[in-house]
Amino acid sequence: MTLLILGLVLFLGIHSVSIVAPAWRDAQAASNALGWKGVYTVVAIVGFVLIVYGYGEARLTAPLLYAPPTWMRHLSMLLLLPVFPLLLAAYLPGRIKTAAKHPMLAATKLWALAHLLANGTLADVLLFGGFLVWAVADRISLKRRVQRPTLGAPPSAANDLIAVVGGLALYGLFVWRAHAWLIGVSPFGKAL
Repeated sequence: MTLLILGLVLFLGIHSVSIVAPAWRDAQAASNALGWKGVYTVVAIVGFVLIVYGYGEARLTAPLLYAPPTWMRHLSMLLLLPVFPLLLAAYLPGRIKTAAKHPMLAATKLWALAHLLANGTLADVLLFGGFLVWAVADRISLKRRVQRPTLGAPPSAANDLIAVVGGLALYGLFVWRAHAWLIGVSPFGKAL
């Protein structure tokens, strides 16, 4: 559990600099852009690796905090349906990005909430609850700070179609095989 917590602190911590100290973050990026990006990248990657490894280990022995009923899996699958289209829309400017305003954060919140509804161990609550709290805090902070531009495709009416079709294809791939292959658990409850 320690590695999971350390990973969450590093990964969400470095991603929270803009929330708690936007002026300091902008000053670092302006004075030494390459150095800041290097530190940011290394901390984020180390944090991510610790999250993956720590969660993989912790979920095997984590105490059960609550046992979601079976029907929650179906609700979770429904909540996860727009996640990949929203992720793609973050980099494919169109109507979806305009309507969602911050599609990456919306996708993160839906992903985390869906997983909290279907999983009830301490490791699940730490991982998905941590990401949910971070995404909500980041969304609130965006109301009082200037959003930096995101790299992505040029705006186009076709971007929405690409985001939806590509996102639903990714969702199907994850439901069919990728989740079980990457995570070791099928969304339908069969562990590998």
